[in-house]
Amino acid sequence: MNSVKTKLILVGLLTVGMVVGSMSGCAKKPVESKPAAPTVSAAPAPPPPAPSRTDMGEGIRMPDAISEGRTSAPMLPVYFDFDKYNIRPDMKARMQTDAKFLADNPQVRIEIQGNCDERGTNEYNLGLGERRAKSAKDYLTKMGIAPNRMDVVSLGEEQPLDPGHNEAAWAKNRRDDFVIVKK
Repeated sequence: MNSVKTKLILVGLLTVGMVVGSMSGCAKKPVESKPAAPTVSAAPAPPPPAPSRTDMGEGIRMPDAISEGRTSAPMLPVYFDFDKYNIRPDMKARMQTDAKFLADNPQVRIEIQGNCDERGTNEYNLGLGERRAKSAKDYLTKMGIAPNRMDVVSLGEEQPLDPGHNEAAWAKNRRDDFVIVKK
């Protein structure tokens, strides 16, 4: 009987301890709501603001700024889909802008720099970057720009604009830049 009494006393003490413990617990902190993270789109950057230009004489007005990436203003870079080198339909207006600038300024020579995102081997990306640059050169040639005014070079994945490792960064890095090399 003594052991039953001892067990009842212990159970009672444990019950009282649990009730008292639950009543004297820490106060709950108010729940803070965090704003939802913005969604990231793989679409290229929006068109840049109007470029600044300076008069270079001989009736040629030349840029003094970069439009996007490493592209000389007022020209615009073109962006590519993953593992593709054809000019996308949504980039054709940019190509027309670039062709018009080159047609209006026949003394200008450019270098078309093909770029890739970090996926793929270095060798593969150098080849893809070259195919992208040649695709843009062919497009501009068909629009009446003399091919001897355009050089192509592939930078592959070696000079990313965005060092991130996600689709938003990769979309910025899959592009051709148009750099003025002679005014």
